[in-house]
Amino acid sequence: MPEAEATMRLSFFDKQILKIVLQALLPEAEKPATYRASVDLREEGLFLVLHFKAKDTVALRATLNTYLRWINSMMEALAVCSTL
Repeated sequence: MPEAEATMRLSFFDKQILKIVLQALLPEAEKPATYRASVDLREEGLFLVLHFKAKDTVALRATLNTYLRWINSMMEALAVCSTL
């Protein structure tokens, strides 16, 4: 049973961008790098919902930071691509 949990709802203005980000994250969520934390991903309208479960707060924070960095990197890359 997890000792630490968190849920994030990230708003997107474009359904296509939301789907791109979700599809990019799914392989990571389906096969986590560590047994200490897991993430469930789902789409709710224009929201990406991430539910994190971890054995402790250290693992929770590390996993949250990792996913936020990945999402930020994807958004920056998509912004650059849209200007080409």
